[in-house]
Amino acid sequence: MNLIDQNYKLFLKEIKSKIKSSQIKASIKVNEELLKLYWDIAKMIVGKQKESSWGDNLIRQISKDLKLEFPNMKGFSVTNIKYMRQWYLFWQKSPQLVDEIFKIPWGHNREIITKCKSMDIALFYAQKTVQNGWSRAVLVHQIEGGLYQREGKAINNFEAKLPSPQSDLAKAILKDPYSFDFLTLREKHDERELEDALMEHITHFLLELGSGFAFVGRQYKLIVGGDEFRIDLLFYHIKLKCYVVVELKTVKFKPEFAGQLNFYVSAIDGELRESQDNPTMGILICKSKNDIVVEYALKNISNPIGVSEYQLVNKLPKEFKSSLPSIEKIEAELKNLEER
Repeated sequence: MNLIDQNYKLFLKEIKSKIKSSQIKASIKVNEELLKLYWDIAKMIVGKQKESSWGDNLIRQISKDLKLEFPNMKGFSVTNIKYMRQWYLFWQKSPQLVDEIFKIPWGHNREIITKCKSMDIALFYAQKTVQNGWSRAVLVHQIEGGLYQREGKAINNFEAKLPSPQSDLAKAILKDPYSFDFLTLREKHDERELEDALMEHITHFLLELGSGFAFVGRQYKLIVGGDEFRIDLLFYHIKLKCYVVVELKTVKFKPEFAGQLNFYVSAIDGELRESQDNPTMGILICKSKNDIVVEYALKNISNPIGVSEYQLVNKLPKEFKSSLPSIEKIEAELKNLEER
């Protein structure tokens, strides 16, 4: 088919007019207007392809002509116009959701439609991007790490122990499992090694925990009635306005772990919580768990607690240590050598 005919020229003129009109508005709202432009172009192309026999030849011809007409504008390659069309077809059945996707950059939109299998999953990542200001690299990491499948899935007693809507917000911050793919540990690592590694990669750990977590302290010291206790990790959640106690266990969940964490949560409430703070939450992250055992263990626990597993992708051989000797060990060895 010969595209260079009067019909095509009129059609191309409509697109050029749309682009020129958009250029004026783009100086005010660059990203949103650019995406609206892409949406309109894709809509026009899909409509024209439905009413005529024009196939991919149309996209190739449009790409060529638009690059000639607008040499200083990027985004009119054949590949990108095909992405526009794919993006429009992906979302066109739910026009009420379109405003959400106009809030995130085009590169993010491309990643979402090519990596997400359903509209629900895609919308989840679009909303998370808006809420958290994710870069494209972080967005891809979260999609490939299966955040949608893991978020809000941990066993917890929040609904029974927290008022609504705080209970729903609290459930949403939990993941199961937590992915510690940024760590490399030996298979039989202990809790101190896991804690050391997480603190060494605290930025990645906070990213995995999710938006809103502010780090308070590690091995946080609590004095209760003259006795000293140490909490593995203590955070404050800015959105929930509460302290969050995180305990790490490198073994399978045991019912007594819930009791220990319950005590820590009560102690933070009694010793640290201020009048403006909401009730403290506890998160237990263990190597594995039996879900039925966890449910029974949390049934009569007085404080809001959630239990999750963690996963490691990179493991060292069992006999290989995952960390160098501590300063104390080195000093002890040197002292032994001096005394000989």
